[in-house]
Amino acid sequence: MAYKVLIPQDVAQPGKDFLRAHGYEIKMGSGITADAIARDVADCDAILARTAPYPAAVIEAGKKLKVISRHGVGVDNIDVARAAELGIWVTFAPESNANTVAEHAIGCIMTLARNFLQLDRKTREGQWGVRDTLLGCDLAGKTLGIVGLGKIGRRVAKKAALGLEMKVVGYDPFLKPEQIAEFATPAASVDEVFSAADFVTLHIPGGAANKGAVGKKQFGLMKKTAFFINAARGDVVVEADLVQALQGGTIAGAAIDVYEKEPPQADNPLMGMGNVLLTPHNASQTRECMIRMAMHAAQGIHEVLTGQQPTWPVNRPVKRG
Repeated sequence: MAYKVLIPQDVAQPGKDFLRAHGYEIKMGSGITADAIARDVADCDAILARTAPYPAAVIEAGKKLKVISRHGVGVDNIDVARAAELGIWVTFAPESNANTVAEHAIGCIMTLARNFLQLDRKTREGQWGVRDTLLGCDLAGKTLGIVGLGKIGRRVAKKAALGLEMKVVGYDPFLKPEQIAEFATPAASVDEVFSAADFVTLHIPGGAANKGAVGKKQFGLMKKTAFFINAARGDVVVEADLVQALQGGTIAGAAIDVYEKEPPQADNPLMGMGNVLLTPHNASQTRECMIRMAMHAAQGIHEVLTGQQPTWPVNRPVKRG
């Protein structure tokens, strides 16, 4: 009997084709609530997971479950520890979206620097004279601060330094200064990054370790002319403090792809701000990246179910698997 793979949220066709070509049966989910997934997983050996929740109750419902393979990088929606206790592998796809998200961050920097949003609106309104009153800034020579120099942060640093001639300063607690120096001037702390930069971009994981890591203190250190970009996770920023910093002129503007609550509510103050670029948590949503994420997630499933060591493991099961 073929192994069965549950896909609660649809993925790019090449990922499904890969699984079927290797003899797996695909079961498309009936919903993306924890209750729906718990019902659907009962007869499945694997889950190809996107953004839906995978708490302990879902994982425990998968009596045959051997692997949860994350379509993307963040695993804060999966109870990884409980999976490990039950002998279930969790894999992810860290090589799939790094360049795509880095390109998004660079696009945000350019949009903020040149006031593209405001200029578009004013031009459509017939206010041609805005060309002389709303001036942008050159990026060459400006300082980009990067918090988190993993696969995404390193690519942002390279593109900014070599492509835009920016100065780059970076902080990552998991890297030695000499490792950071390959990509950026090392900073001694997160606070140093915020105080030195004309643009700050976050590339750190969400979850308990980084929850609320950026708030009033960090925004207060920024230049009034500086911009803030977050395409990492919404929970790493105290959103109310960001709103206050934007409303009070503590910082010049922001580009936000992720939020404390997703989707953000209509009455979220960020929605009405003209100096903020908002996108719907889609920094990795390109055609090419969606295919890579589907393929790499499918690869993780195939590796575990065929007894191989997965290429991108998140945990180490202690019982079965």
